[in-house]
Amino acid sequence: MSTAPLDHHRLHYLHEAIRLGSVRAAAEALDINASVISRQIALLEKELGLMLVERLSRGIRATEAGALLVERFRQWQADQADTVAKLRELAGLKRGHVDIVLGEGFVSDLMSGPLGRFWQRHPELTMAFDLAGTSEVVNAIAEDRYHIGLVFNPSADPRIRVATASRQPLCAIVPPDHALARLGRPLRLRELADHPLGLMHASYGTRQIVTMAEAAEHIALTPKLTTSSINVLRHFVKSGLGLTLLPAFSIAADLADSSLSALPIDNRLLASSEACVITRRGRELPHAASHLLRFLSGQMRAFRAGDAASGARSRQGGR
Repeated sequence: MSTAPLDHHRLHYLHEAIRLGSVRAAAEALDINASVISRQIALLEKELGLMLVERLSRGIRATEAGALLVERFRQWQADQADTVAKLRELAGLKRGHVDIVLGEGFVSDLMSGPLGRFWQRHPELTMAFDLAGTSEVVNAIAEDRYHIGLVFNPSADPRIRVATASRQPLCAIVPPDHALARLGRPLRLRELADHPLGLMHASYGTRQIVTMAEAAEHIALTPKLTTSSINVLRHFVKSGLGLTLLPAFSIAADLADSSLSALPIDNRLLASSEACVITRRGRELPHAASHLLRFLSGQMRAFRAGDAASGARSRQGGR
């Protein structure tokens, strides 16, 4: 095996081919001939004396060595970008950029005040936001495609560091005049089975914890509507078509104007769900991203335990 430094271009070609699943797809993404990518990957394999990809009838798949090399390449890229950002800070530049991937449920909370207050203090900072489901957020952070992730109830992952976590129970979201809102007590999960339900797709943290709660109580909730959009679920409930299960902070504006109510559910699993701020374990964030992470952790409702839920309970008790 050669001890010479690895060629950056070859690593980049390998990364794209494995990420996209084929040499042809990588060639289209990079706008170069597919034979160039194939040849460079082959030279990298020869240089290392290891097979890095399995050639399949349709595309390629990383070997263990290829997957390790691609993971290291992603980390090298992220570390390089973070180092450049830090050097700019040392040079006295005020501009910075932060990439954030988040679940849709955090958008209302983020836009309702925290983001504006941060920009008042740091007007030159730019950001990019992308929405994704729980599993996608975790993978995107682990692969260094974003600096910060805001995610609901992620599974444990050794690649991920949870910077902030706050208990945010799943509640039954109903119209204020719904019969369940007049019971004046926490609901039982099986009571929801008698009502039309709208739920998120299985890749989302809210749906995953509902599935675990169903199994624990030996019941099955059959959704009338399945979606990838919290906004769709909000309108589903507001239109009187059914109810849904969401953390209260995700509908904070609707709770504030009393267009929806969040009712507590007597279930240990649903009560233990968490909103989290995550980063890739071992990654040292640029100053701008690190400062934003601390600011959001302290300013957003999602990361103040029980804040939105307690407000919902007080409104329920006041009716």
